[in-house]
Amino acid sequence: MVSRAHRILITAFWLFGASLWPLQASAQTAVDLELALGIDVSRSIDAGEARLQRQGYINAFRDPELIEAIETGILGRIAVGYYEWAGFGHADIIVDWRAIDGAASANAFADALQQNIPLSASRTSISGAIEFAQPWFDNNGFDGTRRVIDISGDGPNNWGSLVTTARDNAVAAGITINGLPILDPGGGPFSRFNIANLDLYYRNCVIGGTGAFLVVAADFNDFARAVRRKLVLEIAGLQPLRSPPPIAGPIRVQSDAPARVGPPCNIGETMWQNRDGF
Repeated sequence: MVSRAHRILITAFWLFGASLWPLQASAQTAVDLELALGIDVSRSIDAGEARLQRQGYINAFRDPELIEAIETGILGRIAVGYYEWAGFGHADIIVDWRAIDGAASANAFADALQQNIPLSASRTSISGAIEFAQPWFDNNGFDGTRRVIDISGDGPNNWGSLVTTARDNAVAAGITINGLPILDPGGGPFSRFNIANLDLYYRNCVIGGTGAFLVVAADFNDFARAVRRKLVLEIAGLQPLRSPPPIAGPIRVQSDAPARVGPPCNIGETMWQNRDGF
């Protein structure tokens, strides 16, 4: 038989737990989208090009169309985190996860991107960029109806695990990977590791998951246009009109031109192994 004292203790513990439940339930803020933005700052991207990339995102988050896309979502807010990556193990968080629900918070995010300059590092590990972002979603304070990793870059994976392995692991965890390949061949000493048909490499080897798509930048001067379009599509949960495969950008192939062939998914690793023969 339960004594009166025991009943009082049980009731007290129940009331204490019930009082904590709303706090625990509200710890994760519901959002329409959790978006991890991963930007390539490897050596093939010079300081001016890195600034163009950063400025492209700054301009995009100040854009009224992007802000409207956020506000017209079911919940009217998204969560965004911004990091820059290069070789395996190099992932620099520039702006940690924060909610954006209108012009004020979008402009605050853009302001935060202006607080420092991009720092470069050697090698290109797209797989490392994906592997960094996948657990970054956990315990970030947000609960999104969609989780997206957005990878932009100007070359193939050449360090770390195979990009297809990292992609497949993220997709199996319910994450979508979108891409923004930059087709600028470059002219610096590291441009020798760039490849033709990078858009096809991203299509076949990098992107994946529900609704995955590409938006292609013709060069770094085209990056701001491409990133603005990509972000609006991602936030709205849309895709470019071309499908499949959904590649958007200024690429035009003549009808009598030979079909383009996508590079193998290990082309970057092969080129790096054979670098002394270049």
